Amino acid sequence: MLLIISTLVFILLRIAPGDPVDAILGSGADETSRELLRSKLGLNESLLSQYLSYINDILHLNFGESLSTQEPVLNIILKSLPASLELGIFSMFFAILIGFPLGFLGLKNKGKKGDYIARIIGISSYAIPPFWGAMLAQLIFSVYFRFFPIGGRFPIIHDQPQITGFLVLDSLLDNNLIFLRDSLYHLALPSLTLGFLLSGIFSRSLRINLDKAIRSDYVNAAFCRGITRRKITLNHALPNALLPIVTISGLTIASLAGGALLFEVTFSWPGIALRLNEAISQRDYTVVQGIVIITSLLIVSLNLFVDIFIALLDPRIEY
Repeated sequence: MLLIISTLVFILLRIAPGDPVDAILGSGADETSRELLRSKLGLNESLLSQYLSYINDILHLNFGESLSTQEPVLNIILKSLPASLELGIFSMFFAILIGFPLGFLGLKNKGKKGDYIARIIGISSYAIPPFWGAMLAQLIFSVYFRFFPIGGRFPIIHDQPQITGFLVLDSLLDNNLIFLRDSLYHLALPSLTLGFLLSGIFSRSLRINLDKAIRSDYVNAAFCRGITRRKITLNHALPNALLPIVTISGLTIASLAGGALLFEVTFSWPGIALRLNEAISQRDYTVVQGIVIITSLLIVSLNLFVDIFIALLDPRIEY
């Protein structure tokens, strides 16, 4: 899968319109300067030679340097990835915090008003395009009510504590409550918004799978033995209903590892997706390739981890 993705991104970047030399030097540069830069970047070589060199560099974890800033691509990724992961972790927390109660509410009031309300909220949250939901949240909570900052990850007037790249964790490690307050203040709106947009997945999945588990034979047998409904739901039905949700959670976290592209752009969140958007606009081949490959590696690894974790949870599953 990683080889296929690496090959596709290599081909697509080279058949896409535009020239990285023009992006770096501008269209008014003389031909001599353009040829020197092409030779330096290896763009004068055949596509096959470029591809073989590119694959060899990837196998040695050498992603090259940015065409626009000459900074090592791996450094750019390591600087940007913690912001996306931090946003993803907090968003997942809020998605579960919102989605699970909605799922329980719908199942408890099955066929009643509460069920319809939970369904509408779940379907609506999942159907809202992330960029539109982000702009709507900014308009309401940042422009009209001024509850939260409109974008960014940290106040410009402060120097960011740099230990791990995760600002909340760095603030705690630095024992700086002011930094912690400011980082949480800037993180609140984007993580709450993205969490709400993702909550529909969890509410619908929990309701469907828990309802299916409650109607199963082993639950009916537990009812016949006189076990209370609460104990049956928590100890018998819920663990089985959570297995598909673990899969969904893994896939969702994997997709958030690369960041929601337009979501990060809308909130000016300095994550890996925003950096990818900048690299695409600058025709920065090396940065785009590096970000796509690292993101793909994270997704494939997380999918593998989820498969192994589910097999450990459910002994009936074999590979």
